[in-house]
Amino acid sequence: MSTYTEEKRLTAPDIRSRKGGLPIVMLTSYHAHTARIVDRHCDVILVGDSLGMVMHGFETTIPVTLDMMILQGHAVMRGSRRALVVIDMPFGSYEASKEQAFLSAARVMKETGCGAIKVEGGQRMSETIAFLVERGIPVMGHVGLTPQSINAIGGFKAQGRDPADWERIEADARAVADAGAFAVVLEAVAEPLAARITGEIAIPTIGIGASPACDGQVLVLEDMLGLSPRVPKFVKRFTDLGPSIDAAVEAYATEVRARTFPGSAHVYAMKKKTT
Repeated sequence: MSTYTEEKRLTAPDIRSRKGGLPIVMLTSYHAHTARIVDRHCDVILVGDSLGMVMHGFETTIPVTLDMMILQGHAVMRGSRRALVVIDMPFGSYEASKEQAFLSAARVMKETGCGAIKVEGGQRMSETIAFLVERGIPVMGHVGLTPQSINAIGGFKAQGRDPADWERIEADARAVADAGAFAVVLEAVAEPLAARITGEIAIPTIGIGASPACDGQVLVLEDMLGLSPRVPKFVKRFTDLGPSIDAAVEAYATEVRARTFPGSAHVYAMKKKTT
């Protein structure tokens, strides 16, 4: 008799339990095909609002809509089987009130089937995070550099370089943890501060430009593959696919223009047979 065991998808409590243990591996994905690849290696897949910059060419994440996040969240859920899928709540979908945040987050989870959502902001969002968690929505926090606040902070600037700023950022991380978030992203935070926060709070910290001192790491997939035209200084490019894709497209275009592309000849021959 044959048996079939479906692979169990990781959950927010699974990630929460990794505090201080095996480092958490996290990458972004916005497509089913990249999700299939990432899923084999990552604990968490983030459907980030960075898709606005990576996929749509926006200068910031501000124009991203809830519908955009849900559409790409569907794709990533279809492509993945094991990783916890976390979907970013885009700017304007949760800040107005706790109730707005719940309605938006509930829609994301119901329509995509994802396992958690992520919101930016520390102390100012703690009440909202607690409200969501109490109502069954797992929340990942995000403090330090918060891209949705880019117009208020004046650019993509590293946080915590001045020790005078440490208390505020630490308070943000504590507020997120105390509100019930299962993990928190620390973005562009100075290494001594990231290490201090990681040692202080009870939930895993996931760094992006915040040093190996965190409990895990996240990068934008296209950044580490060399596909993004502008990449933060802290990003290591593990490969450089841009020139390879450019060369392949150039070769294809050359063959087509020279009428030597095999696929074109095959299609032309098939058309002649049917006419």
